[in-house]
Amino acid sequence: MKDKKIIIVGSGIGGLVCGSILAIEGYDVTVLEMNRQIGGNLQTYARDKHVFDSGVHYIGGLEKGQNLYKVFKYLNIIDKLKMEKLDEKAFDKIHFYTDGQEYSYSQGYDLFNKSLLDAFPNEKVAIDKYCTTLQDVCEKFPLYNLRQGDYMEKSIYLEIDTKTFIESLTDNTRLQNVLGGNNPLYAGIGDKTPIYVHALVVNSYIESSYRLINGGSQIAKLLSKIITNNGGVIKNRTEIKKFVVKDGSVTYVEAADGKRFEGDYFISNIHPTKTLQLAETEFIRPAYRNRINSLENSVSAFIINITLKPSQYKYVNTNYYCYLEDDVWNSMAYTDETWPLSYALFFSGMPQQTEFAEGMTIMAYMKFSEVEEWKNTFNTVGKPSDRGPEYEAFKKRKAEKLLDVVEVKFPGLKAAILNYYTSTPLTFRDYMGTDDGSIYGIAKDYKDPLKTFISPRTKVENLLLTGQNINLHGVLGVTISSVVTCSVILGMAEIIKKIDDAQIE
Repeated sequence: MKDKKIIIVGSGIGGLVCGSILAIEGYDVTVLEMNRQIGGNLQTYARDKHVFDSGVHYIGGLEKGQNLYKVFKYLNIIDKLKMEKLDEKAFDKIHFYTDGQEYSYSQGYDLFNKSLLDAFPNEKVAIDKYCTTLQDVCEKFPLYNLRQGDYMEKSIYLEIDTKTFIESLTDNTRLQNVLGGNNPLYAGIGDKTPIYVHALVVNSYIESSYRLINGGSQIAKLLSKIITNNGGVIKNRTEIKKFVVKDGSVTYVEAADGKRFEGDYFISNIHPTKTLQLAETEFIRPAYRNRINSLENSVSAFIINITLKPSQYKYVNTNYYCYLEDDVWNSMAYTDETWPLSYALFFSGMPQQTEFAEGMTIMAYMKFSEVEEWKNTFNTVGKPSDRGPEYEAFKKRKAEKLLDVVEVKFPGLKAAILNYYTSTPLTFRDYMGTDDGSIYGIAKDYKDPLKTFISPRTKVENLLLTGQNINLHGVLGVTISSVVTCSVILGMAEIIKKIDDAQIE
């Protein structure tokens, strides 16, 4: 198999997991990345000697026997990860400004059920049904469980709306909003987001929730070592401008500097819309291009990464989802005056002493339209550029407004801040390669599930897709999507057997 060459465009987790699997299985792998740092959403950066994540604030499914654990065990990286388990009694807390109450999400379904029942003692039937339905939805998705199956298993859950389902359980509007309260994990939209997206994401965190110590880049580093230790090559600062197709197959990709990379299979870890822009061929029909180009992306975000003065602010081993209004599905419908309607707060990394925090990240939804006037600017570490004083003033205004809101729930935070650093949808666009800075890629819609289903196969015989737009986003979702992509080359039965065999001690 060593004579089969795999070219992977993009080194996000999808590209790196695909590269690692195929390198382990004996293929000749080359990964091409336009930025200086590999990893996509796994990228980290340091400020004031504290490490911040670009997008991976915590991960689910990492305990023995769980789905992400199994893939990482097969890749032989699970025992090398430095991580901390979040508070088992409250890995997430949902908070509403309207009544000042907090509601805890606990790890393990028994504890999760009990913590909700403690808060809502008259809602046992609703809570039980919610928990059993989530588990049933997950069971109906074969690849989520790393087993073979067919489309019909999951079909009964593809056309059910998350918000409608939750509202069907109970008339208690507070419980309804608590059950949907961590929807920034998938940018959930009422009357749009399917129940399977909610279930597959939330279930993984209920099963187990971990924060990576010093960030998600450790996953990227471990995967890159697998690739290079098996003879593969990773090239950064290599921006691909063209997929050259001849007689129905890609023959090579061409970089911005004119260099060509030939291969037998080509895997694109960049957004499908952008992939199609780079592949000019009649083999990809206009109808397919139009469908992909018409798909709506999920919203973007505004981020504040904060370094804290030593021994000033208590560390909490919990994530917070906070809402200024009671409707958790309405946070994207803000105006300049009402922003932010919600935010998420994560303590970053793990402090050297667990009593006091060293840093935290605050995330609020932000539409790309807010930064539209600077869309023609581009700024990365590898290609630095100044967007101008108006942009800096915009970021400062937004940051101060968001911090004022957060201070209400977390008094004393502002006084404990050493420095803060901001990111906007333009930052996500420049580093992640999505035209509008989308944080979770293509938004799924229960009203037309097949429209947003994107196969890893394309009409170009040897051009495959991977990443957050195939199946599901997040570390778990993209890892499983990578398994699906690799199955086109290796065969699904073969790759599942390899993963199963790796679990035998």
